[in-house]
Amino acid sequence: MIITMKKHASKKDIEHVMQKFKDAGLQIHESIGENYNVFGIVGDTSCIDIDQIEANPYVEHVQRIAAPYKLANRMFHPQDTIVDVNGIHIGGKEPIVVIGGPCSVESEDMIERIAYKVKEAGACMLRGGAYKPRTSPYAFQGMGTQGILAMEKAGKKAGLPIVSELMSADKLDEFIEHVDVIQIGARNMQNFDLLKAVGKTKKPILLKRGLANTIEEWIMAAEYILSEGNPNVIFCERGIRTFEPYTRNTLDLSVIPIIKEKTHLPIIIDPSHATGDWKLVESASLAAIAAGADGLIIEVHDNPENAMSDGVQSLLPVKFDALVEKGRKIAHVLGRDLL
Repeated sequence: MIITMKKHASKKDIEHVMQKFKDAGLQIHESIGENYNVFGIVGDTSCIDIDQIEANPYVEHVQRIAAPYKLANRMFHPQDTIVDVNGIHIGGKEPIVVIGGPCSVESEDMIERIAYKVKEAGACMLRGGAYKPRTSPYAFQGMGTQGILAMEKAGKKAGLPIVSELMSADKLDEFIEHVDVIQIGARNMQNFDLLKAVGKTKKPILLKRGLANTIEEWIMAAEYILSEGNPNVIFCERGIRTFEPYTRNTLDLSVIPIIKEKTHLPIIIDPSHATGDWKLVESASLAAIAAGADGLIIEVHDNPENAMSDGVQSLLPVKFDALVEKGRKIAHVLGRDLL
C-alpha cells in the first residue's frame, strides 16, 4: 500500500496516520520528495480500510499495490533514484556512465596499465574480477584478496572508483573497505542471504539479472536489498539464456523502458557478457544508449588473445575509445552527456 501525504502535513499529523499501521504490525518506509511525502506500507494490508485513511485531511492519496515489490516500485518513489559513487551520479537525467576494465585482475601491473587506458578513453569507473565464478572448477578463479588490493591501488592512481563482484558474504567486510561498487553476479541474483547482507550496508550495489530470470524476479531481488535499508541499487542487464547459439546470451534491451516505468532505480547494460563477442559489443552498446540506459559496463583488455578469462568478448583499448566517442554523440541526441 502507498500513502501519499500532503506536503503541508506536520510531523504530528503524519505520525497520527502512521500509528494505525504500526499498531497493525506493518512496516513503514518513507520517501520524502519536493511536493509530497510518500509512505510504503509493507505487510498484510488487507485489514486496512482505505476510505478511512483517505478521510484524513492530510492524506492526498491511498493506493494498494498489486505488484509484489513495494520499495522498488515507482509509485512509492516517483522521483528517479540517483546513486552516488564517490561523486559520480548514476540515474535520472545524469550523464551516462561508462565502466571499463578486464574480466579478471591478472596482476598488479596489468590492472594499473588498463586502468589508465580506460580512463584516457573516457571511462569513469574501473571494473575487474578478483573472485571469479567460473563454469569449470579448473578455470582461473581469480587472485582473491590480492586482486582486490591491486584494483584498489590502480583505481586510486588513475582516479577511478572500482567495481568488483562479491560471491559470498564472508568477504563482505573486505569489499566494504576496498571496493566502491559491489557487484552481485547473475549466478547470485537469488542468493537471498547475500542480498540481505549487502542490504545492510550503504554501498552501491550493481545487481545483475540472472541467466534465466524474469524481470519481476529481478526486481524482487532488488527489493531484498532495499528492504534491509540500502537504497543504492543499480540494475545491470547482461543478457539472458535463450536457444540462440550465435551469441553468448540474448541481450534484452526492452528491460530498459520497463525498469524505468516500473521502478525508480537506474539501469546499466553489460554488452560484453550479453554478446560474448567483441565484434558485437559496440553495436549493442550504442543501442543500449539509444534505448535510455544509464550506463555501460564493458570488458577491456590490452592483450585479449592471452587473457585469463573472456578474452573473446574484450575490447582493445583503441576500440573502447572509439565506442565511447560514438556513444557520446548518441547521448547528446537524447539530451544527455556521457562521462
